[in-house]
Amino acid sequence: MVNSRARERVDAYRPLTAGVALYVIAAVATVGVLAVLVGVAPATAPQEAWVHAVIVAVFAVVLPLRLRAARAGSSSALRAVGVICAVLVIVNAVEAAIPGGFPAWMRMEMVALALLMATCCQFVLRIERGSSTR
Repeated sequence: MVNSRARERVDAYRPLTAGVALYVIAAVATVGVLAVLVGVAPATAPQEAWVHAVIVAVFAVVLPLRLRAARAGSSSALRAVGVICAVLVIVNAVEAAIPGGFPAWMRMEMVALALLMATCCQFVLRIERGSSTR
């Protein structure tokens, strides 16, 4: 009985863990691309892009830490993951819509991150619903 519940919890968190891992990869890749662009084409790596990339990188550190606590059973950590994901949806969508603020490649990245984080929000809601029915 206990093993089956532990297995259910691991299975429930698997898609959310994958989404957060993709977010971390995208954050690291964004900083890497900007670093290369500074040397190759500085005009395509404006200061606004760096500010966004640093914020994305900070959340790429915080999000996995909260997810780890949530996987260990902390409901407040799971709630924090949901809130962070929701904020990232809004911020990325709004920043992508700002005309002339970011290079086109970064706008596409922002839209992709917003969609990824919206999907993660759905996973958090599914996990919360599943734990409340037990």
